[in-house]
Amino acid sequence: MFLCCGMKILVLNAGSSSQKSCLYEIADEAFSTQAAQPLWFGKINWTQDRGVAEIDVKTGTGATLQESISGDSPQAHLTYMLNTLSDGATKVIDQLSEIDVVGHRIVHGGEDYRDSVVITEDVKKAIARLSNLAPAHNPAALSGIEAIEKILKDVTQIAVFDTGFHATLPDAAAIYPGPYEWVEQGIRRYGFHGISHQYCSQRAAQILGRDVPPERLITCHLGNGCSLAAIKNGRSIDTTMGFTPLEGLMMGSRSGSVDPGILIYLLRYCNYSVEKLDHVLNKASGLKGISGVSSDMREVREVIAQGNSRAQLAWDIYVHRLRSGIGAMLTSLGGLDALVFTAGVGEHSPEIRQAACEAFGFLGLKIDLEKNQQQPVDEDIATPDSAVRVLVIQTQEDWAIAGQCWQLLKKS
Repeated sequence: MFLCCGMKILVLNAGSSSQKSCLYEIADEAFSTQAAQPLWFGKINWTQDRGVAEIDVKTGTGATLQESISGDSPQAHLTYMLNTLSDGATKVIDQLSEIDVVGHRIVHGGEDYRDSVVITEDVKKAIARLSNLAPAHNPAALSGIEAIEKILKDVTQIAVFDTGFHATLPDAAAIYPGPYEWVEQGIRRYGFHGISHQYCSQRAAQILGRDVPPERLITCHLGNGCSLAAIKNGRSIDTTMGFTPLEGLMMGSRSGSVDPGILIYLLRYCNYSVEKLDHVLNKASGLKGISGVSSDMREVREVIAQGNSRAQLAWDIYVHRLRSGIGAMLTSLGGLDALVFTAGVGEHSPEIRQAACEAFGFLGLKIDLEKNQQQPVDEDIATPDSAVRVLVIQTQEDWAIAGQCWQLLKKS
């Protein structure tokens, strides 16, 4: 089925206002957790009305393309971007039919889909049905799947679920203390960022020179969305996000966990509609809501330096919630062998890493302040005498998706 030079895997990672795509080639005989460079990378950013698409393409050999397209549909924009794989300065294959498989990141797989699966009509229906639990992501992923059906016809497509890694949560961690009918309705903690958490646990083993991940590991995925995972012997046993990606830590524009009585109060006494409540919790809270400046940690830091007290408060809450979350994961694990920071904030903010780690000196955790400041990538920034290893890992969700596609097709 596949060419001798390897399997060509296209990965689509759909967001509410963007579509990222990578083309990898994986040799038939081996897959490594350590990420390979993609042959080609493309990204579409849409304006709010989706009338204008900013297309950015680059190849592994350094060729680039940047264009702005007005009008047309999102599917037309995706078609245009994918055509740059086989045409023009960014050409890396002779024709699109050389692509063997397309892998999609699906944020919510519910209870039915925990492992990666070949996409069928039933899988598409399930993704659509679960869109009300991940409204910013599942519909976009489904649009990408349907676009690929039209562009690449009968190519095999695989769904890789962000909730899948957390399927090992014990019931005590997964089930909410509401009425038992909730359990029967599928209302439970699913957890998210699973592709990233799983990748980082496997990469941590490599960085530390081990065959398997550390026995007791906490991974901190800190981006615009934030979540922690407690990973014991490579299996997720606790996490901060829940039934939806709204629960848990303070995030860029999401509130994270709040007293549910606040929501009842707002609905009952403050004339909030369900739509307004949804908007406030998901789009107007977190760093953005408290600081009044931005959902971007870098911009919050800039105005803190100018004496902005609301930005300082946003920082203080973020750090408090992060430390509390790590503490909760600690109790699930009964100790800690390694702590991982990843994603945009986790990888690029030495101040957040230092602030988080300072609270855990009682564990014998010590970070090397100089290493922490030197933009570490896939490095251990703990001091030699630290009782806990502290790793900064560049998350590679797209590569992890490609790997799951490769493994699934190799079994078939």
